[in-house]
Amino acid sequence: MKKISLLIALSLLLTNCKTSEKKEVTTGLIAQKAMVVSARVEASKIGSDILQKGGNAYDAMAATQLALAVVYPVAGNIGGGGFMVYRSNDGKTGALDFREKAPLTASRDMYLDEEGNVIPNKSSFGVHSVGVPGTIAGIFEVYNKFGSLPFKDLIQPSIDMARNGFRVTKKQANALNKTRKRFEKANNYKILFDREWTEGDLLQQKELAQTLERIRDNGQDGFYKGKTAQLFVDYVNELGGIISLEDLVKYKAIWRKPIEFTYKDHKIISMTLPASGGICLAQILKSIEPYDLSEIEHNSTKYVQLLTEAERRSYADRTNFLGDIDFVNVPIDSLTSTNYIKQRMSTFSWDKATPSSEVSHGKVLGYESDETTHYSIVDQFGNAVSVTTTLNTGYGSKVLVKGAGFFLNNEMDDFSAKPGVPNVYGLLGSEANAIAPEKRMLSSMTPTIVEYNGKLKMVIGTPGGSTIITSVLQNILNVVDYNMGMQESVNQPRFHHQWLPDIIRMEPNGFDKKTKTKLDSLGYQIYEKNSLIIGKVDAILILPNGTLEGGADKRGDDTAVGF
Repeated sequence: MKKISLLIALSLLLTNCKTSEKKEVTTGLIAQKAMVVSARVEASKIGSDILQKGGNAYDAMAATQLALAVVYPVAGNIGGGGFMVYRSNDGKTGALDFREKAPLTASRDMYLDEEGNVIPNKSSFGVHSVGVPGTIAGIFEVYNKFGSLPFKDLIQPSIDMARNGFRVTKKQANALNKTRKRFEKANNYKILFDREWTEGDLLQQKELAQTLERIRDNGQDGFYKGKTAQLFVDYVNELGGIISLEDLVKYKAIWRKPIEFTYKDHKIISMTLPASGGICLAQILKSIEPYDLSEIEHNSTKYVQLLTEAERRSYADRTNFLGDIDFVNVPIDSLTSTNYIKQRMSTFSWDKATPSSEVSHGKVLGYESDETTHYSIVDQFGNAVSVTTTLNTGYGSKVLVKGAGFFLNNEMDDFSAKPGVPNVYGLLGSEANAIAPEKRMLSSMTPTIVEYNGKLKMVIGTPGGSTIITSVLQNILNVVDYNMGMQESVNQPRFHHQWLPDIIRMEPNGFDKKTKTKLDSLGYQIYEKNSLIIGKVDAILILPNGTLEGGADKRGDDTAVGF
């Protein structure tokens, strides 16, 4: 009897284990009407509250962006820039470019020494790396076109949070502590952030609150003119930088036509240049489309191989052709045409890797920074916005404007300081992305919206430097080809290839040994390390019954809030 009882107990235990395993298919937050997914719960809540007050997705965009500047200073910003793709409830689409620009006195060789060599770190650290910020111009461009609530209602929650403070998370404390020495080196005074932080500390930013009040009271001019502009330019000049009051006054955000294409009956709407994301996404998805993914297991050897070879060719094109379309003529239609892509993939073989040296040339290794940030919003009226915004690397240039309390970007590093020499992400550039006054630097940002049967299906984007494009790509495939839910998709391990360096980056512990061994035998080089994070995807999926599922990336403090 004891044996039988023991067997019954064991079988019950195994049944329960199996049941709990089944429950592990994670579903994200489900909301009936509206949702905001961003890097921090405080920002998502502020955006969601605006929607609950009757505001639309564009109101929530302004409120969320401003909140991230307070609560997520590593990447949320008013001293940086970004891109927005939108789809209104009548199906109209559009895109806004509020990318930073090179200052008026910038020059092609400004980061080279007398012998023509790149001066280490000059384009990526400190005051010389700063581009003219576009975020506030972007917010007002969106608000003036689509906003519905009084602007003071959108900015006041962030002013209050800056003044009263918020609690620092464990991940945030670690990031701040790691950057202390660089804060000290980049500034000529002891900044607010230059101290030892622990989880739960209260972070109050009174100077930032005053800057936001000037924006509340004076609109865009509260940043690009008046006291804030003067504080900005005075401090930049004090440190030896070149941004002028004229640079600030002349800055304008630009409405652009998004990149639109179909993939397996889904319409993909993504950002155009100077963001490379839309073009690269179109190239990679069109390269994959002829293959039947239903016969290829997710994250298997064949899957990794196919995506890697498509990515390799697209990133080689990115290096050679892409730049600011206001300055260079980029053959967008040709680069995304079916015939061109077919020809590019004609050298692909399942039997072995195509060395990047045969696709193009160069030998470099960059490092990964994930300190851009993305947020996705769907409102109760059916409008959707996808916004990716950044200071570039974590805390940008590390310069905090004295008396104004906000970090400045280090986006000048996204230009080609010298064609053929990599930036901090290991990305090469050509003449198309050379520095010129008032030119916008090339970006990997990929804010994207997906439609199916004429209806909104998904809003998605991510930070991650050069891995942004491939992270968005893999999540689209997860949902479209592998029928995953949004949170389930976001949780999947990711990999990345960018032509050079000729390696497949893989998130650790996500891919089985058999897959990696087989890839190695085919000639692929795998790169894994403990701290490697590939993107922090924040996305919303519209389910068949019309409800919304949030996918908030567990790799960060990211959170979905909705109602």
